[in-house]
Amino acid sequence: MSYKSVLECTNKGEKGFVLKNSVFLPFHCEMLSIWIGKEMSFLASPDLIVDFSDPETIGIREGDTYTNLVFRKWKDLYKEIGHHKGHIIIHAAEKGMDIFKIDNLHYIRIGFLDNKREVAFELIDDPFLL
Repeated sequence: MSYKSVLECTNKGEKGFVLKNSVFLPFHCEMLSIWIGKEMSFLASPDLIVDFSDPETIGIREGDTYTNLVFRKWKDLYKEIGHHKGHIIIHAAEKGMDIFKIDNLHYIRIGFLDNKREVAFELIDDPFLL
């Protein structure tokens, strides 16, 4: 199986896309947690997902060249957090890397692009300083 790395996709500016409650990423990774956050709201705290085994919260599917995240508690991610209303953050390591080494871990911000179903990826230092 040949797959792209997180760093390769973010450095090349590759895009993913969203369909209703489903986000398609052009890479594979070892996920530790996922946040869904709202922009410009000091009162709203992000939804943290760490229990990936709960079938009512999130579904994760890997194809040969992509990862598909299905957010089951949300109906339409683009309507709910698109247009600069929010973002998704994944705390992850590259596929196959040792998750116990801090240098292997990344925060990946998934931002929704204007008037499109595309999503862009950005490595960030701290998910709480957005």
